[in-house]
Amino acid sequence: MNILILGSGGREHSLAWAIKQNPKCDNIYVAPGNAGIAEIARCISIDILNPEKVLQTVKKYSIDFVIIGPEAPLAAGVGDYLRKERILTFGPSKASAQLETSKKFTKEICDACGAPTANYAAFDSLESATAYIKTQGAPLVVKADGLAAGKGVIVATDIEMALSAVDEIFDGSFGDAGASVVIEEFMEGEEASLFVLVDGETVLPIGTAQDHKRVGEGDTGLNTGGMGAYSPAPILSEAVLNKTMDRIIRPTVREMVNRGMPFTGVLYAGLMIKDSNPRLVEYNVRFGDPECQVLMMRLGGQILDALLSTAKGELIDVKLNWADDHAITVVMASDGYPGSYTNGSQINGLADLPSNSNFMCFHAGTAKEDGNIISNGGRVLNITARSETLFEAQKNAYEIIEIIDWPEGFYRKDIGWRAL
Repeated sequence: MNILILGSGGREHSLAWAIKQNPKCDNIYVAPGNAGIAEIARCISIDILNPEKVLQTVKKYSIDFVIIGPEAPLAAGVGDYLRKERILTFGPSKASAQLETSKKFTKEICDACGAPTANYAAFDSLESATAYIKTQGAPLVVKADGLAAGKGVIVATDIEMALSAVDEIFDGSFGDAGASVVIEEFMEGEEASLFVLVDGETVLPIGTAQDHKRVGEGDTGLNTGGMGAYSPAPILSEAVLNKTMDRIIRPTVREMVNRGMPFTGVLYAGLMIKDSNPRLVEYNVRFGDPECQVLMMRLGGQILDALLSTAKGELIDVKLNWADDHAITVVMASDGYPGSYTNGSQINGLADLPSNSNFMCFHAGTAKEDGNIISNGGRVLNITARSETLFEAQKNAYEIIEIIDWPEGFYRKDIGWRAL
């Protein structure tokens, strides 16, 4: 079959890499892709937020199955448009994607189904948000309600920081995402991520991971889109996983059906776990990046069968085969990220990296210029390793990084520290 993946990051590179291993995959296309993806798939330069352009591509290349990687096309209703044209598509509807596109919506769902989450209040004006902060005190978590590319969340340790955060959001720093604000209690515990496939009613857990959001070692500094991840997450034991499914995931899925907007796709639950009790931090409605890289490293080609069954509403028949292994990915980012950075620096040594089921360098923000790979984004490379133990996987990943010659890049040297 011919498969089209929408997106251009490390998530989409890892999806293409895993899917290509499945014999059902004849040809794989990625729009718009990146320099690394171009080595294993055909990249097509189109506006993936334009449903008609995507449909034209589907027809031109006789695409049988479309997989939507990032959140923006989901929010733009690309999946709805394709399904209306009877194109088999993986990804939720625009309505059910509100679980990510509106934090206020998610809180309302949690309230309705009794899913444990942080106490919160939502505000449409700076004045009301400011008054609330002064009443509540700190610490607090301030969130832009809409999509902000993973950067619209501020953990405010004091009142001044919280006030500055709401001022920044309402001032337009996050665009339309900041039209309203959700202010939450600060939850203590350890964060982890659970990924679940949902075909409307049937749910299938497909893996756990732990991301490293902060830019600096020891989880310090500014929040980023993610500086590395590992899988599985030890904090999500079988007992905690069962609690999460029973108290959070299944009630959410039922509530979405009750509202006439059944969820179909991958549900990514960010969790805070304390004393073996999970609470929902937030939902995303697509694979995490960089969590997808470690999941795909462990799942391989069988992920295509699972995604197809999800899109067809046949998830009840799917069983995944998990090896007793561990995977870790370390992000190399451009100097200055998550602040301002410069594109265009040359990256050397990539041709010398191993490329197999145990070692992969997934590209994120890269481009090709005069035959050379150059940086083209904040997060640029994902050096990923798989082994029998997390310790060995971590060791291998950092050994691989030493081969890369890119003075303008940096990376955290402690990915996996919580588990190790």
